[in-house]
Parts: sequence; structure tokens; C-alpha cells
Amino acid sequence: MNYTLNQLRIFLKIVEKQSITKASEELHLTQPAVSIQLKNFQNQFPIPLTEVVGRQLFITDFGEEIAEIAKRILKEVDGISYKLLAYQGELAGRLKISVVSTGKYVMPYFLSGFMRDNPGVDLVMDVTNKSKVVESLEDNLVDFALVSVLPSHLGLKKIDLMKNVLHLVGNPKYFARVKLGKSAFSKDTPLIFREKGSATRAAMETYLIQKNISVGKKIELTSNEAVKQAVIAGLGCSIMPLIGVNNELIRGDLKIIPQKDLPITTNWNLVWLQNKKLSPVATAFLDYLDLEKESIIKSNFQWIHQY
Repeated sequence: MNYTLNQLRIFLKIVEKQSITKASEELHLTQPAVSIQLKNFQNQFPIPLTEVVGRQLFITDFGEEIAEIAKRILKEVDGISYKLLAYQGELAGRLKISVVSTGKYVMPYFLSGFMRDNPGVDLVMDVTNKSKVVESLEDNLVDFALVSVLPSHLGLKKIDLMKNVLHLVGNPKYFARVKLGKSAFSKDTPLIFREKGSATRAAMETYLIQKNISVGKKIELTSNEAVKQAVIAGLGCSIMPLIGVNNELIRGDLKIIPQKDLPITTNWNLVWLQNKKLSPVATAFLDYLDLEKESIIKSNFQWIHQY
């Protein structure tokens, strides 16, 4: 056998994405290039690694076993690189963070300086919904998670990063006089929700229950960006995190609709398992946040106070 480390990495990405097209996009390679590398890798085994049923790619049982071995090989290879950098006096290793979807507007600002200062650190950041973020914590797959609502069933340590402020927003061309009453809106003005498992949805539903507001027409979408575009298009209104709509408010595509007892305010929390043994990289990141957090907020998020 004469497989390469590059073939192992490409095969693992195909296994992860269950798609050659998606793997090529993630790896910034052309689809034919990924297909050729998969074929060259497959040619070294007498047993199929993948199979295509209809137009769907599936990984065989043998392919799954090879993928697990490939993970271990690449982890050891990365370990060699990190060890060399450590001997040269550089901080080296991998920092793994799981972030709720709206957190993508927050977390990069708290990472950029640390990553610039430590070129030997590799970042793996998964952006998903709250349910999957909590799963990654439970399974000890990440160093840290960014959440706005703390999962109560886990023993966690945390750092409060900054406020998370949610307002009712709409497109001013369509919803100039919207008001929340006992019935959320008229039948012609839907309220747009995130999917179940989203912390934004949970905060929104809690508010509606506490104020005894019933929802008439309801739309459910599966990402913050989808909700934002739907509101801009005039499909309805939504209670959204301010952090994700600043540019649209500035341009006038969206407008905050003032309501009694709004905004909803929570906190962005960086959390980790209470009994987790943090790596030197993870510990260094916490030290960095302790020193730089306030400066990062002042430099990048002062605009929040104008609303």
C-alpha cells in the first residue's frame, strides 16, 4: 500500500460529509480532484470503501473502519507537528469549540487575536444549534462551547463573555405599526420562529408564555440567517438577537419594533465541563480572554448600546 496523508484527509472529509461535492467545497478543491484522490485511495483496497445507491453516496462498514484508523493516524501526525513546535517554545495544539448558530457573530472576535498570536494552534469551530452543541459537551468532543442558555443537567464552568440582546424586528416597509397584544399579530402578520432546539426560539417562547401572548400564524425556519432574510422579505416579524442584524438595521432593511418588556437580555457564556482536564492550548485561551475580553467588547460591540 502507498496511500498518502492527503488521501487520508480527503477520505475522512468525504466520510464526514457523506458527499464528494460537499467534501470538495469544504476542502476548497474541485470535485474531479477529490474524486480522483478517492479512486486512487480505493484502488489500494480489494474491498469497497464507498457505494452509491441511486445518487446517494454511502460509506461501507469497511470504509467506516478505515476512517477510524485514518483519524488515529492523522491525530498522531498532528501530534508530531505540535510536539516539534512545543520544543521550539511555541504554543501548539488544537482548540475545539462548538458554537450555537447566532454565536457565529460573536465568537470569531474573541478568537482572532489569540489565533494571530499563536500560529501553532489549529482551530476547529463547529457552528450548529443548541441541542447539538450540548451533545458535543456531553460527549467531551470539544474544549469549549458558546451558549446563551446554560444546560442545567451538566456540571459546567463558565465565563460570561457579553450580553445577548433580542428585539422584535420587522421590515419597516411592511410592518410599520405592528404591536404584540394578547394575540401576537393579526392573521396577516406571521411570527417567525427558529427550529426546536434553538436557544433563540426558547427565549422567544418563554417571553410569549410569560406575557400570555398567543401566536396566530406561525412560520418555522432552521437558521438565524433564514429567519433574517424572511423578515427582510416581508414574510413576518421575529424576535432576533441584535448581534445578527446590525447591518440590516443600519441600512434600514429592518427596524426594531418597540414593545413593553422587550428586549430580552441573556448572556453569551463560554462553558466547559467542570471535570475536564484542559489542554495547554485551552488554558492559554482562557488566560487570553481574562486579559483581553473587555478590550474586545469595547472595540467591536459598543454599537449595541445605541439601540
